[in-house]
Parts: sequence; C-alpha cells; structure tokens
Amino acid sequence: MKPYPFTAVVGMPDLRLALVLSSISPAVGGVLVRGEKGTAKSTMVRALAGLLPSVDVVDGCRFSCDPVSPDPACPDGPHDGAAGHRRPARLVELPVGAAEDRVIGSLNLERALSEGITDYQPGLLAAAHRGLLYVDEVNLLHDHLVDALLDAAAMGRATVEREGVSVSHAARFVLIGTMNPEEGELRPQLLDRFGLTVEVASSRDPEQRVQVVRRRLAYEADPDAFAAEYAVSDAQLAADIEAAQRLLPSVKLTDEALRQIAEVCASFEVDGMRADIVTARTAVAHAAWAGRDEVSTEDIRVAARLALPHRRRRNPFDAPGISEEQLEHALQDAQPDEPGPPEGPDDGPDDDGPDDDGPGSGSAPPSTEDAQGGAGGDTQQGDTGGQPGGDRQHGMVERAGKAFRARAFEVKGTGEGERGRRSRAITDNGRTIGVQPSSVREGRPHLVATVRAAAPHQRARGRDGGGLRVRKQDLRFARREGREGNLVLFCVDASGSMGARARMREVKTAVLSLLLDAYQRRDKVGLVTFRGAGAELALPPTISVDAAASRLDELPTGGRTPLAEGLLEAARVLRVEAIRDPRRRPLLIVVTDGRATSGADAVARAHAAAGLLADVTAVVMDCENGKMRLGLAAELAGHLGADHVPLTEVAADALAGAVRARTSGRAA
Repeated sequence: MKPYPFTAVVGMPDLRLALVLSSISPAVGGVLVRGEKGTAKSTMVRALAGLLPSVDVVDGCRFSCDPVSPDPACPDGPHDGAAGHRRPARLVELPVGAAEDRVIGSLNLERALSEGITDYQPGLLAAAHRGLLYVDEVNLLHDHLVDALLDAAAMGRATVEREGVSVSHAARFVLIGTMNPEEGELRPQLLDRFGLTVEVASSRDPEQRVQVVRRRLAYEADPDAFAAEYAVSDAQLAADIEAAQRLLPSVKLTDEALRQIAEVCASFEVDGMRADIVTARTAVAHAAWAGRDEVSTEDIRVAARLALPHRRRRNPFDAPGISEEQLEHALQDAQPDEPGPPEGPDDGPDDDGPDDDGPGSGSAPPSTEDAQGGAGGDTQQGDTGGQPGGDRQHGMVERAGKAFRARAFEVKGTGEGERGRRSRAITDNGRTIGVQPSSVREGRPHLVATVRAAAPHQRARGRDGGGLRVRKQDLRFARREGREGNLVLFCVDASGSMGARARMREVKTAVLSLLLDAYQRRDKVGLVTFRGAGAELALPPTISVDAAASRLDELPTGGRTPLAEGLLEAARVLRVEAIRDPRRRPLLIVVTDGRATSGADAVARAHAAAGLLADVTAVVMDCENGKMRLGLAAELAGHLGADHVPLTEVAADALAGAVRARTSGRAA
C-alpha cells in the first residue's frame, strides 16, 4: 500500500518546515515532535521518507557505504573500487521495547574466542545510515538507548564495545522522535540533544477538520489513486529539497549573522553552546531552502523559533516556549548600526518592508510566518509566592513554593523492575555481582565464566592448539545489579486540618520536591487525596510527573479527615497496578498529621486499613506542627510498618544537618 503523501497532510506548517530543514541538513540534529495523540505526527514522518533523494551504496555492504567516499573503518570494508547500486533512502523505525543490541548491534563472542574473528551483527543505527531513523514515543524509550541514539546522531558514528572488542561504523541519519507530553517528559539533558522541536495540536477549525477527515477517507478507500493525486506536488517538493541540498555548501554565514545568533541565545539564557551551533546550522539550511546564498535575519528568526523553546527548560515543571517579543528585541539589539546619509532629508526607499524573496513567496518554501515551531508562552511553574487560589469545589487552593532537593527513599529488598535510579535491582546494566544460571540465555556475556565452562571440553573437542573451542552451551551471562524505577504513590491528606495556608504551602512544596526527585529517578507516580466524605484517585499512575505537579498545585483543602478511606483507596490502586505492571515495586508516601475524624471509629478503621498495606514499603510524612503534638502520624507509621519522617526532615539538607548535629553531640 502506498504511504500517505507528505503534501496531502493538512496544516502543521511548523512541523513541515522542521522536517524539511532537517532533511536538507542532517547536521541540524533531528526533530522532536511534541503533541497530543491523533495529530498525524507519525503519518507526516513516514511520508517524509519518500521525498528524500535516493542514495548510491556499495554492493553487499551492510552499512550503506557510498562508493565514491566509503567509510575507511567500515567493518565490511575496504571498498576501494567497489561497484555500487542506487536505492531509495530508508526509513528505519525503532520500537520502544528494542534491546540495546538491536539498536547498536552485537558481537559474536563465540567466534571471537574460538576463531579470533570480530563477527559484528549490525543494528538499527547501521540500517538508518544515510536515511531516517524514526522513534515513536521517544519519551518512553530507556534513557541509555536515547543517549546512544543522540550520541550517534551528533558524532555520525556508532561504536560497540564488548569484553575488550570494539567495532565502529558510520551512522549519519536524520533522527526524528515523536512524543505525547501527557505520557511523560524527556530529561532536559536529552531534550537539548535534539536539534529542533515542534509543538503540534489538532486544529479547532471545523473546515480544516472536515478536510482532514475527507482526505483520510479518500486515502483508505483507494491508496494508490489518492497517492497519484499528490504525486506531482510530492515530486516538486522532493526536487526543492534536493536543490536546497546542492545550494547548502555555498550559503554564507557572516560575522553579523553569527553575532545575532549569539545575542539571541544569550538573551534566552540557554545552557551550553549547542543552542548557538544548532541555530546557526538551521539558519543556513533555511537560507538554502529559501534560495538565498547568505543567511538573513529572517533565517535566524525562524531558526530560533525551532531550536530554542525546548532548551529553556531548567526542570520538568518549566513550560517550554520562547517569548516572541524577547526574540524580536534580541534580533534588533544585534543589528549592526547602519550610518544614514550625512545630510538632506531621508527620502530613500523604506527598508522595513517584507523580504519578497523569503520563504513563502511563490510556490516554493513555506511561509516563515507559519514557521513558529515550538514557540509558546513564557510562563513557568515554580514558586508562586504562596498566593492562594480561589474556591475550587468549596475548598481553598494554596500554591506550592519552590522545590528543594529531597532526601532519597528506597523500596526494601532487591527488585527486577524497569531501569531507573531509585531502588536496588537486578538489571541488564550496572556492576557485575555474579553469574546467571546456565539456563539464562540472554544479557551481557561473562567472559571468565564462559572460558571456565568451555575449558574442560577442549580435549574432547579436538583442540590441538590455537584458539579456544567454544560452543553456544558454554556461554555464561553476567548477573548485574543496578537501580530500578518504582511506582511512587502519594496519599495526601487534604482535609480542613491541613488548611492553614502556611502549613499547606509547606506540604505541597515538600510533595513537589519529592515529585521532582521521582522524575529524576525515572519513577512512575500517582496521587490519591482524601478529604470530606471520602478519597479519590486524583491522578492514576503515570510517568508524567508534570501532570502530578499540576494536580497537586490545584489541590483544594477542607472538610473532615477520612484517613481510612484514603488508605483503602491507596491499597486498591496498588492492587490494580500490581496486575498491570507486576515488575514495578511500589513506594507509598502518606502525607498526613495522623488525624482521623470521619466517624466515631475513624481511628480504628484507619489502623485496620493500614494493616492491609503492611507489606508495602511506605513512608509517613508527618505534617503535625506546633508545640502540642499528639504523635498520631508516628502511631500510624507503626501500623503501616513505615518510616516516620517529619515534614521538616524531607529536605536532604535538613537530614544532613540533623546527622551532623547528632555526630557532633556524640563527639562532645
């Protein structure tokens, strides 16, 4: 079936332009497409592959070497004088659950030990060389795989090292990732590695939505006829991209343009120099796309809108985006002063009009007025000064303060969950602590154990010198201990006893800090709240810490304290999650002063509910304050078998200070 044509996609000029610029200059560093589900992100990316020029490759080379300039370090080389053939550029899709060996390739340890031969099986990075590498839901991909992808995209090479054997090959591709922010964010360090970012959303214009549906139904009814209808426009766009690629090396980036780029990046206070480099490369690509041989202010404006929004995030709760007004001021401040005529009236032409040969003129490149990829508001979520919000569902809303570095909490024992940074676990990375049973046939090989397993059989296998004779059954695999991510479920008391403004502000600030810690440790988070007559699951378990922070910030307070109902709801959520995601161990954080006031037997019911959670690693964050304290939270912690942590000791600095004080007291 023919793929959906690129030019048939309705709207989304920002994404269209970003993909085109990355195709013109892969050195830009790829595109990250952020948006809600059902916005044709994947459709447009897959359609792009059909627009890329075909490539010449060496016959039989698994790494797609160019016959004119083959990779001298190609594992299938050397290719001097080798014949070649022409094939279309590839679109390689990387599934979320792909193993590391599938991505970067693998080495055959058996042949390396027995024959001394480096037998390398190429992975997806090799297949994507000189084409497109597409990662759907890149935010759900393991961080170490994202690191490997971005390293290869930046360096143009992929390297595999196993047990002292190293293989490297060329891996130059256009990297495109798509993600739904509702399912969790990428770390700012990984966001920075993507060259461009675009925010997409479905149109609210009924006419445009009708057009989208009509085209989709026509495509599904007859894909070949629909593709033929747009074949001419797709071919013209492909020719424009190829022409821009030819022009790209001759585009001039003047010192004045570089000064403007530096001024813009400095004005937005982005970290490091990658923003400047990417903006410069994007501006050059945009000039080539517009048919210009020199970078203009308009090229820099478009490049900044695409390259800077995601680099402004300092933490996961910051909103991406740049201020258009700030961008214009930075561009104007960097404009070189042009001396006017020495005397006489200024009757010359007005130079402030639009650039007639910029993108969007005629039928060539898209309008730069549409090229506002990723531009957004300049608001950030953080310290709101503790200003209370209005009445929400008959409760006062108190905002959180500025997050701090929280102390670390771990789940007891050793798990086998998803890779993360919180609790001890048996993982496929980390330090080697032993050897897996011989029945385990996957993971990283354990060289010493493999040699030991093969050594007793050498005579029977006819070895008379030379290399070690190794069979598949001799291979042993390492047992490694690393860290896993957990499910951190917050059970927060939002009753009237928590309603004092200063108190609730402290509570929300502490929980916000723990959410930030959960984000850094790759945890899944959920939020149960209880007040009034019962409890509710305010946020089902998710990897989107942003969503949890938003729900927390809007949490109202008031009413009685149904502590038992809150604990029962937490127990229900954990039972369901144990079925959905059995490998992810839970950590329950109960935020309360320990009071229970919903009924005559409220305290007894709360303690009975706590008994249902006795096998779950839990922490009771004690919010009781004042001189007269009842110690109810500590009593609840005893029934839960949980750690009791006063609210004032949630901060890591506070804990360190308490330890120092105790140590100095003992020394005295």
